[in-house]
Amino acid sequence: MGRLHIISTDSEPFSCRAEAGRLLAEQLEQFRGKETVVCGIPRGGVVIARQLAETLGGTMDIVLSHKLGAPGNPELAIGAVCEDGKLFVDEVISSYVGANNSYIENEKTKQLSQMSARVHRCREVLEKTPLKGRTVIVTDDGIATGATMQAAIWAVRQDRADRVIVAVPVGPVDSIKKLAEDADEIVCLKMPPYFGAIGRFYLEFSQVDDDELIEILKSQSSKQKVHGVEHRT
Repeated sequence: MGRLHIISTDSEPFSCRAEAGRLLAEQLEQFRGKETVVCGIPRGGVVIARQLAETLGGTMDIVLSHKLGAPGNPELAIGAVCEDGKLFVDEVISSYVGANNSYIENEKTKQLSQMSARVHRCREVLEKTPLKGRTVIVTDDGIATGATMQAAIWAVRQDRADRVIVAVPVGPVDSIKKLAEDADEIVCLKMPPYFGAIGRFYLEFSQVDDDELIEILKSQSSKQKVHGVEHRT
């Protein structure tokens, strides 16, 4: 199990995602200037990732992956498919829920189809950063069930990251502890005793639409070109 760093259990809301990102970055100072890659989960997580990357001097990217849902329970992740079609399946969970090879292949095809347009649009703007051998911080604006973050961790593992750090502003105890089984380290600013929905922990929690997402990626792409960040496949 990875190390857990829970900063507080209070329920006071953040003013906005940008503030949450700044406060989260203060807890990640040990990763400053170490060629860290910060991967945000679209869409709200990309706002957090931008703040972390800017503060820590890391490279920002996104995690484009979809979870494979269990038969009859799509919120339960049995695996993940990456943007390039790489597949990860948790053999223990998939066997327990009766997900056979045919089901898994159909679910993979379905999820790839659903994310293909976003992959195409995002990667036209920002090339994928190679993760092999690097420390990767995976972030979102919060964790609820943890299924989306779980898929992101698996996807980053498939890209052969050296260390996977999950860093989030808020999340419930059960989900955080479950994710610690797969992450090397988890940093969570708030783990309140009563959770509810992620939005209740932000005074301003407007939806991040695709246009805003693309603008963030364009800005990051320009910065990487200026600083000579190299992308290799």
